Amino acid sequence: MRDKVIILMGSNKDLDISRSIGRTLDHLGVKYELRVASAHKTPRKVLDILEEYDKLERVVYVTVAGRSNALSGLVDANTTKPVIACPPYSEKFGGADIYSSLRVPSGIGSLVNIEPEGAAIAAAKILAMDNKSLTERIQEYQMKKREEINAADDTLKDDLNRGQ
Repeated sequence: MRDKVIILMGSNKDLDISRSIGRTLDHLGVKYELRVASAHKTPRKVLDILEEYDKLERVVYVTVAGRSNALSGLVDANTTKPVIACPPYSEKFGGADIYSSLRVPSGIGSLVNIEPEGAAIAAAKILAMDNKSLTERIQEYQMKKREEINAADDTLKDDLNRGQ
């Protein structure tokens, strides 16, 4: 498989979110790798990781880093591959950390999705742009989600309307 998603975490504290992204990618049949490197503490390692994977033809980076989320900007500024920021939500400061992912310096084009499933689906859709098999797997995944909603509606409708 030539397509790959690199999930790059700022620390191992981001592992739960990263694993959640990986589970969705597993459902979609997309190959991925988990890596840890910090924009502030190990910027050289971040650049080394990019050099390692940028050689691959089709890569999407999903960055998972909280607080100032410098990781997404550093990655995006040093690759031509798509970057999706999936910062963990923090209750501290009323969730204001998200602004560091939304308001980035000029020349940075990272995308943001705060839901791990959404970040995984977005990465898969980018890779599916000329991959018919992956497109079909995404369509199947979306169909399953629709069926879940329809089943929930049917169950609720039956329960609420019983006896009327």
